[in-house]
Amino acid sequence: MNRINLTADELVARLLELSKTENVCLLDSCGVGHLGSHLLLAGIRPVESSSISNDSAEKTLEFLDSTLTNENFASIFSLSYDFGQKLQGICSREKEISQLEEPDLFLAAYSVLLIHDYVTGETKLSGDKAQFAEIADLVFDSEPTQHPNILEQSKISSNFSRREYMKIVQQIQEYIRDGETYQTNLTQQFRAVLPEAMTPQRIFEVLRKSHPAAFSAFLTREKGDTVVSISPERLASIAGNKISASPIKGTKHRGTTPKLDRALEKELIQSEKDKAENTMIVDLLRNDLGRICEFGSVKVEKLYELEVHASLFHLVSTISGELKKNVTYSEVIKAIFPSGSITGCPKIRTMGIIDKLENANRGLSMGAIGYCGFDKRFDLNVAIRTMVIRKNEAVFNVGGGIVIDSDPESEYLESLLKAKALLGAINADLDSTQKAI
Repeated sequence: MNRINLTADELVARLLELSKTENVCLLDSCGVGHLGSHLLLAGIRPVESSSISNDSAEKTLEFLDSTLTNENFASIFSLSYDFGQKLQGICSREKEISQLEEPDLFLAAYSVLLIHDYVTGETKLSGDKAQFAEIADLVFDSEPTQHPNILEQSKISSNFSRREYMKIVQQIQEYIRDGETYQTNLTQQFRAVLPEAMTPQRIFEVLRKSHPAAFSAFLTREKGDTVVSISPERLASIAGNKISASPIKGTKHRGTTPKLDRALEKELIQSEKDKAENTMIVDLLRNDLGRICEFGSVKVEKLYELEVHASLFHLVSTISGELKKNVTYSEVIKAIFPSGSITGCPKIRTMGIIDKLENANRGLSMGAIGYCGFDKRFDLNVAIRTMVIRKNEAVFNVGGGIVIDSDPESEYLESLLKAKALLGAINADLDSTQKAI
C-alpha cells in the first residue's frame, strides 16, 4: 500500500490525533500555494530523534550533514535562532528572563514519509516499502476526537512593556545614527499559561483553519515539547543545484471592508519605507547567497510582490542562484542562517545589537523549521509566528524591522498585529493584552 485515500483535512486531523501517542512531525502548506508550496509532509515513528546543543557549532553541522546526506533517511528538523548566534561567533550575554533550553538542532530521521499533494489531491507514502502498511494502519486507526469548546482565557505576559519596547526602538535609531546598523529586527517575547484543555493539537487545528500559511509546521519533539508554526516565510529552498530565498519585509493589516482592503493594499505597495526595508534585506541575501553560488548566477526574480493572508498583507521578494559544485548543507546553513529578514543588516553587527537589547533568548522563534527529503530536496521556513509549548506554557516572539524613520508606537502596534493570530488561537484577548503590558 503506497496510497491513502483521505482529504488533506481528514489526514491532518488523524495525524494530530496520532501525535498524542506517537512522535509525529508535520509540515503543511495548508493549500495556500505561495512560492510554489503545494505539499503536506509527515513523518511518524522516526528511526532516530536527536536534540543537540554543542559549544561548537561545527559539531552540530557535522551531525546535520551526515544525517541529511544519508540516502536511507528523510529528515524533519528545527534550528534555533540562538544556534545562529554561535554560528556567527556571537557570544551571547546572560539574559534577564530564563527559558527552558531550546536545542540548537532538533532532528527526526524517517525511513517513510507521508506526502499529500494539494494540487492533485493525492496522498502517498515514500521511502521503505516494507513499512508502508504499518504507517498506513497507524493513520487509519487514529480516529479524530472532537475538541471541547474552551471559554477560559490564557494568561499572557510579555518581556517588554509598551514603554520599554518603544524606548528600545529609539535606542536602535541611535545605533543607526552612529552608523552601526541600517535596520534592526526587534522582537518581544510572549509567554502564555494555557488552560488545561487547550492542547497543541487544538491550537494548530484552529490556526490552520483561521490563518493558513504556506510554511506551517507541527512537531512533537523530545523533552515533552511541541512546536506550532504558521510561518508564511521561506528561508531557502534547494532543488537540484538551484537555491532560492524569499524574505518578507513590509506588513499591513487587512481591511474590514473590500474598499478599505484595497486602500490598505495600495498603501503598502506604495510605501517607500517598506520598500526600502525590503531592498536592504534583498541586498543582504544576495550577498549571503553569493558565498555559495556560482559567480554571476544570483538574481532577484521578484521584488516587492504582494502576498495576501487572512489578516495581513506582506511584501515578498525572491532571490535565487545556482549552487557551486559540491556545496554541503552545512555550508548553505553557514551562509544564510539566520535569515537577514529577522536580524537586519549588516547581519553580524546587528545580531550583536539584538543580543544586547533583547532580554530573553529567542529560542526557536526566528530560527528555522524544514526538511530534507529522500530526493534530497531541501526546504526551510523562517520560524516566525511560531510557538513552543511545554506542558501548559506557550512561548513565542513577534517583532519587526526598525529603521531611522520608524515611529516607535507604530512599531509596537505592528508587533501586536503579527501576534494577533497566535493570541487569538490561545484565547488571549488582544485589547486586554495591550493594556496589560
